[in-house]
Amino acid sequence: MPLSAVIVLVAVVCVIIVLACVTLWVRVRSRHELEEHLNARHDDQVSYAFIINPSKPQAEQIRERISIFCRNKGLEDVHFYETQLNKDGKACAQEALKQGAGIVVAVGGDGTVRTVASAVAGTGHTLGIIPIGTGNLFARNMGIPVGDPEAALAVATSHGSRQVDVGRMRILDGSDNQTRHAFLIIAGIGFDALMIDDTDPNLKKTLSWLAYFISGAKHLFADKYQGDITIRQRNGKTHTNTNVEFRTFMAGNCGEIPGFSLMPNASFDDGLLDFELIDTSGGLIGWANLFGDVMHQTITGKASQSPLSTNSSIVQVQGASAEITLKKPALAQVDGDILGQTQHIELTIDHQSLNVRVPVDDSPSAK
Repeated sequence: MPLSAVIVLVAVVCVIIVLACVTLWVRVRSRHELEEHLNARHDDQVSYAFIINPSKPQAEQIRERISIFCRNKGLEDVHFYETQLNKDGKACAQEALKQGAGIVVAVGGDGTVRTVASAVAGTGHTLGIIPIGTGNLFARNMGIPVGDPEAALAVATSHGSRQVDVGRMRILDGSDNQTRHAFLIIAGIGFDALMIDDTDPNLKKTLSWLAYFISGAKHLFADKYQGDITIRQRNGKTHTNTNVEFRTFMAGNCGEIPGFSLMPNASFDDGLLDFELIDTSGGLIGWANLFGDVMHQTITGKASQSPLSTNSSIVQVQGASAEITLKKPALAQVDGDILGQTQHIELTIDHQSLNVRVPVDDSPSAK
């Protein structure tokens, strides 16, 4: 190997080592700062209801750690509720609130958090989160520690919270068309729901959220969707586009997923949903361009397409609500939970209806 090549290789290795060290230092420093911040917070001596999803592999271990943590903190009014096939997080949370719970803590993934939040929102009570799921996307967007149950418990059981929005989806052509299904992250119809629905649960346990990409690859060449889309602004003005063709339509309350920014402008407390219409053409070229678009807005932090895009489109607009009528049925999802096939949905937002315990509470809406 030429000397020049050796020098370049050594330089690259050195840069990688330096970057790795810097990243590790930043993580350690951030964790240390978080620990100092949490230690300075005052414990909240109220009644706690922990809603646990027992299907998670570490559920029993986490329950024991919660018991030890609360005992060490002198928190005595602690109760546990387990979700079941016929009793989801919403039903458990409603039961806990009726029995006098002051703080309801969701222990699980985004699905558990979503259903528990749907019961807590609008009640004036507070939601805590101990993330033990696959993606834990809402916890990540809120800055709640993932992979560190004690730190998450410290957040959930001490003063420091903020008001956040709760998105709602109604299936207007369904038998329960009055039910407003809650979502905290992203709801969608089309390709995203199809990808989620076809993801192998065992693969999720092994690869975490990356399993969704493997499922998505199976449906890259699925038929597109077509329909009419009406967006209503906060001032009441509406705009309708008819016969729109697309791959997926999403409404976001939070726009960040691990490693990517799907909706850079999304804010979880602004009273608006970020609507995103995605389409591709040209087979794999279009999907490659779409990946480039997502990377572009992840790097720039702006909701804009890459200047190199030719066979993809991402149209993003904010609004207070949306209504979609499709020519053919498509799957719909809220925070990864499949609601089934539909041709007619409504998406709305409940402004700052949910109080959530968070590590940092210095925002204008913090309480």
